[in-house]
Amino acid sequence: MSLSALELERYDRQVRLFGLEGQLKLKRSRVLVAGLGGLGCPASLYLVAAGVGEVILVDSEVVELSNLNRQILYWTEDVGRAKVDVAVEKLRRLNPEVRVRGVKTVITEELLEELVPQVDVVLDGLDNWRTRFLVNRICVRHRKPFIHAGIHGMYGQLLVVIPGRTPCLQCLIPREPPEIRPFPVLGTTPGIMALMQVTEAIKLLTGVGELALNKLIVYDGYTMTFREVQVKRSGRCPVCGILS
Repeated sequence: MSLSALELERYDRQVRLFGLEGQLKLKRSRVLVAGLGGLGCPASLYLVAAGVGEVILVDSEVVELSNLNRQILYWTEDVGRAKVDVAVEKLRRLNPEVRVRGVKTVITEELLEELVPQVDVVLDGLDNWRTRFLVNRICVRHRKPFIHAGIHGMYGQLLVVIPGRTPCLQCLIPREPPEIRPFPVLGTTPGIMALMQVTEAIKLLTGVGELALNKLIVYDGYTMTFREVQVKRSGRCPVCGILS
């Protein structure tokens, strides 16, 4: 596998950062984005712009007008269309060098069992804890990195899960939290958290930089501050406690 002349020009600024081998590592990589809402939209945009070889998008919903303050892949004329269809169409136009695959369905255990083994990392673009816990469990089962982000209002959190090395999501949150729907959100909050997810994914895939391991990063948009909370694996975790 090599980079074409067009790819070398497209990724010029990145190649200056992590070299040709780093860009080739991205081109060889596959990333799954679970959910195409406020997190999944900017995450998928930047993954595709960066030149990840294949990006798989999973979502079952259609675009609603109330999505448009934060779900930046969708425009007013897209209201009523399937999110996956709109996202695939626009991302392919953004970067035809990347394979963008859309899966228009509800996320289930069976689907994840099929897709997760195919990819190098999974990004959390979800808006409910039940599905998050499911994705976390399947990623741990297959020892695939899972980059979680969650948002509420002007707050966000980020956790990088490397099965067997770091706490998983359920180590931190043993029980499924209650769902609040609809919840408040400033559009910039998922944007900030999604770009942090993509930054960690690119570092993981290229081997450049130091990953944010064993810590929960908490963002407070009200005060424009970030906190790091040190976290540890739980030997009693029903998901990852038995991993070595």
